[in-house]
Amino acid sequence: MKFSRLFIAIAATTVCAGMGLVGCQTQGSTGADMVMRNGYVYTVDGRNSVQQAIAVTGGKIVYVGSDEGVASYIGKQTQLVDLAGRMLMPGFIDAHMHPGDGGRAMTLCDLNYQTMTRKVFQETVQACLDAEKDKGPDVWLEVGSWDRMGMEGLDGDPDKSTLDALKTQRPIQVRSTDFHTVLVNSRGLEVAGINKHTPNPGDGKYARDSAGNPTGICEDGAAESMAAVVPPATDAQKLIQIRAALDAMRQQGITSFFDALSGPENGKAFTRLQQSGELTARALLAIKLDPSAAAADPAKTIVEAKALADLYDQGEAKVAPGVSMRHVKLFMDGIINAPADTGAMLTPYLHNAGTAKVPKWGPGKNVGELYFPPPVLDALLLKAVQAGFDPHLHATGDRAVRDSLNGIEYVRQQLPGNAFRPAIAHAESVDPGDYARFKALDVTATMSFQWAQQAPSTVDGTSEHLGAERFSRMEPSGSIARAGGRIAYGSDWPVDPLDEFLALKVGVTRSGDPLNPHSYGAEYAGRLNADPALSRAQVLRSITLNAAEQLKLDAVVGSVEVGKFADLIVLDKNFMQVPEAELARNNVVLTMVGGKVVWAKAPFVGLDRQSVAVAVLNAEQ
Repeated sequence: MKFSRLFIAIAATTVCAGMGLVGCQTQGSTGADMVMRNGYVYTVDGRNSVQQAIAVTGGKIVYVGSDEGVASYIGKQTQLVDLAGRMLMPGFIDAHMHPGDGGRAMTLCDLNYQTMTRKVFQETVQACLDAEKDKGPDVWLEVGSWDRMGMEGLDGDPDKSTLDALKTQRPIQVRSTDFHTVLVNSRGLEVAGINKHTPNPGDGKYARDSAGNPTGICEDGAAESMAAVVPPATDAQKLIQIRAALDAMRQQGITSFFDALSGPENGKAFTRLQQSGELTARALLAIKLDPSAAAADPAKTIVEAKALADLYDQGEAKVAPGVSMRHVKLFMDGIINAPADTGAMLTPYLHNAGTAKVPKWGPGKNVGELYFPPPVLDALLLKAVQAGFDPHLHATGDRAVRDSLNGIEYVRQQLPGNAFRPAIAHAESVDPGDYARFKALDVTATMSFQWAQQAPSTVDGTSEHLGAERFSRMEPSGSIARAGGRIAYGSDWPVDPLDEFLALKVGVTRSGDPLNPHSYGAEYAGRLNADPALSRAQVLRSITLNAAEQLKLDAVVGSVEVGKFADLIVLDKNFMQVPEAELARNNVVLTMVGGKVVWAKAPFVGLDRQSVAVAVLNAEQ
């Protein structure tokens, strides 16, 4: 059904019911496609106003206001949805995740993010091997969701000998939850052709023993090189993995997502699903740029990225979800977590010159890894922005963050007035002198709030390597926000389990939920540090309108306002009203993208995206 007009013509004889409304129904026009009323409509508009009802036509919002005012939008074919007081809000926009890896992780030998000793680790991996006795000796076993940091805190970092002790001839590859480390057995190193003479890549390293032999631990670029040895998924397998990822996302209420490390495989898969009508969230894909290639020829690097983007980018967003490829991704450094300590720091990590029982922590020599030195970064960012890309920079250490800000400042100076929208992802350690630069340079800080809860990997290891002062300001979402910076939320899934409400809860309290299986129990339920928390309104804006602004989608999604696409979710509990302790104990009961329902559970089962009949739903509390 086509709605006649969003705005009132001067000659129209129309009565607008309700206050502060942008659009109205003209007399004699047909009803809206859908009316949702009797709700707590949290708009995320300029005032964070709360309304009661909305109307949707052609996949767009045509009315936001009161139950009384929406009455004129109800026609014979209008679907009526009784929200029964539930909270309706904009759909979640996950501004940094890895859905291809998330879908793939669902098919692997899964360690479930659990902190385990090396003995339990061996037993779990052996069980996976025993379950696949039909696999030949040359078939890789892939293992995912390994909590390397937690294991290191229990009984030390494993190496290839930990896997060599298992009963198998198969090559084995284990990927850490941080997605920056891979552990392989001796057979895996042999298959990959990695030995003492293999040089380290420019953006990573193979850990080595005193004789120079690889230990099986591969960091950053070395981990990616090792992962590339495993045969890729077939096109059919990739579609299965992406379908699984989309299913997980729509259940979480994610209506748009940013794939922060993509390429032709994901571009092809998401496009296939979009063409078949199976794409249930707006897909924005980022192209990873290689440091070595960029150093050799930044112009060629961007030309090649542009050629890839032209294959899959579908242009301006439409009502139905599509595919965008207009971002580039740069890994400025590794991770600040022990034992990797590859995040680029302004001052060295601390080193234990004593023993485990009698530690003596002091400055060491390691300042982490910086993969794009300033001259390379400046030239690359300038070429990228000139080609129409928005840069997305992974930076965890304070030096990587500063250099990223410096590079963006250089481009702002060279291209005054250019409306590019850069983002720095993670920003786990930021020098206080750089907090205000996020606002000054119009840079989005894309943060993973769940990292601001206590965890074995932070409290029991990373804190000692960073030292008390740096640890006290770790995960500075609140400090950047107080300095006026824009904060967007990105889950980084599958680095962590996909649990948006837990992350939002941690954003508000900077502490976990001992009853949530993705948190770390009562022992780690305290506040991480004294850095400021965000308000409920701030965390909801970070996962809606702020994320939309990062991705240049704010004109069409991110808030419940007339003229925007109907990307909406309904919550089981009101996030703005439940006690703080219960913020993570919530569920999405309805997910809508472009006016079509893509996920529903009781009491909204039956409100499917094919339905065009009138349906009055009596929702239960």
